[in-house]
Amino acid sequence: MPAIGEIPKNINALNALDVIGETIIIADSSYIIRWMNSEACRLLSQVAPMYNLSDCKDMIGKSMDAFHKNPQHQKGVMKKLEGTHRTRISIRNQVMADIVVTPILGNSDEPEGYIVMLMDVTTQAAEQQRNEQLIKELSIPILSVWNKTIALPLIGAFDKSRTDHLISTVLMRCAEEKIEYVLIDLSGIKEFEDQIRHQIQMMTDTLDLIGATCILVGISPKLAMSIVHLNSNTPIFSTTHEGLKHIMHMQSQ
Repeated sequence: MPAIGEIPKNINALNALDVIGETIIIADSSYIIRWMNSEACRLLSQVAPMYNLSDCKDMIGKSMDAFHKNPQHQKGVMKKLEGTHRTRISIRNQVMADIVVTPILGNSDEPEGYIVMLMDVTTQAAEQQRNEQLIKELSIPILSVWNKTIALPLIGAFDKSRTDHLISTVLMRCAEEKIEYVLIDLSGIKEFEDQIRHQIQMMTDTLDLIGATCILVGISPKLAMSIVHLNSNTPIFSTTHEGLKHIMHMQSQ
């Protein structure tokens, strides 16, 4: 589909691209970098020293091959492009970025050049921290199961870092929604070791301080033999169903 309308004669196309708040790079059909906007120059001036270059200006005139680990593979991808190509790249294992490559097609089937945009640029350390945070959030599902009641299935190993995050997340949820009961499902815990016992004790004591009642459910016979040593008056039930029945009874009084 051809472009619609015309750019006013008093507006330069490159000036228009320059004021866009995205990182925009233009390369020719031979993959030589020919132009970049101010935002791209600002970003790439930080990346340039990783390639023994002074700043973004030194990148002008260089082949994009110089910035790829496997130039031949990249050329193969570029030649096959018929539309926008999106991928995630690592720059010298220090910077991560989402990259969008779009061929500039003229009257022929061959690209006249390429527009390259770097999106969501972040350092490797920040990317790792973000991924770890996402994993933590995904590993702690909190379910609304009844009036002012949430359920927390515990799965996997619990170290101090994960427990602290868990307690912080549950306390915030309890405060925001005025939660009265927290069902902690231990059916995913195979061994009730001293460390886990300590983490559970800390959680029940903390919830008690804010007026929320902790109820342990999903107790297997094997787990029951270990859990008797838990120093708490916390209600304990073998199934979530029994725990919910207890909550309903308490709320009906």
